[in-house]
Amino acid sequence: MQHTRRDHLVFLGAAAAATLTPAALSASDDPQVIEIQMLNKHPENSKERQVFYPDLVRAKVGDTIRFVATDKGHNSTCAAKGAPEGATLWKGKISKDVEVVLDTPGAYAFFCTPHRTAGMVGLLLVGDVSDNFEDIKGGRYRGKEKKRYEDIFARADAMLAEETS
Repeated sequence: MQHTRRDHLVFLGAAAAATLTPAALSASDDPQVIEIQMLNKHPENSKERQVFYPDLVRAKVGDTIRFVATDKGHNSTCAAKGAPEGATLWKGKISKDVEVVLDTPGAYAFFCTPHRTAGMVGLLLVGDVSDNFEDIKGGRYRGKEKKRYEDIFARADAMLAEETS
């Protein structure tokens, strides 16, 4: 049986999701620092270029996300259309780490400004995402950005379904 790239990505997403189960998230009420690397190529699939790793993160309100400029030439940005109403937005500088404290529950779609059209995008799910997840999922995305978000949203749906079962 031959596996497709999508099969591989679904497996990777499931493996990542397994490490962030609701029990693991609730194991500590203390805010956590979660690192996301900004990379030229995926560490486990060299055919995937311009990526955040991981590109899907489950977090709690109060957690800090640290975007690490592992490879130069990238940043992380979250615009108003990609965040819950009233949330703290961010726009990191190119080749610089950026940290954001997640102070508002909801879904956050983020991207690398120079590589957005190359599909360098990601998603944060913070606490209860019911207010804006479907809106972000139904957003207008183009090209490789659209294809990557389709995969990310499929993994996010599976993650959220697992939490409710």
